[in-house]
Amino acid sequence: MKSKKGKILVVLGAVIFLLVVIALSIAISIWNYGKEDEKAPSDVAIVLGAAIWDGEVSPVYRERINHGIYLYENGYVDYIILTGGFGEGSYKSDSAVAKEYALSQGVPEERILIEEKSTITEENLEFSKEVMDENGLSTAIIVSDPLHMKRSMLMARDYNINALSSPTTTSMYKSLKTKIPFLLREEFFYVGYCVVRVFR
Repeated sequence: MKSKKGKILVVLGAVIFLLVVIALSIAISIWNYGKEDEKAPSDVAIVLGAAIWDGEVSPVYRERINHGIYLYENGYVDYIILTGGFGEGSYKSDSAVAKEYALSQGVPEERILIEEKSTITEENLEFSKEVMDENGLSTAIIVSDPLHMKRSMLMARDYNINALSSPTTTSMYKSLKTKIPFLLREEFFYVGYCVVRVFR
């Protein structure tokens, strides 16, 4: 009886160890992916959405937009797509607020495109692809925070976006105190998305 119980504990221990190793390897891959910057001349920068606060872009969204502006001003892209729909009770979309910010930074209005239907990352990319198709754009640079890039790029591929990764270098997630919760959240959603996409 003890022998059987012992074998069960050994197997259980092995399974737990394997799961920990897998979780660590995924976390490391997300962390390392965020260090890669593939930027090269493309048609458009897709800036993934974040919150707006009291009618202004949040610090996280602001730094993503700033990176998109950098790509435009330095000749990497001809257009910027700003993403984000309407929050609860909001009369203005996140992307419309983001556009106002980009305009205030000197980006010409004709170079800014927006999508106003998304509420999550996957929709940011889904609807950005529609905007690209409507405007004859075929290549993109995806812009977000470093730890958000691995999941975002997987989704971009799933929506047939010919995309490169370029994480913002001025992310508001600077300390381990802010990075670790973000990393754990990203790992959870990355694994969840990987599971869901198998059944599509």
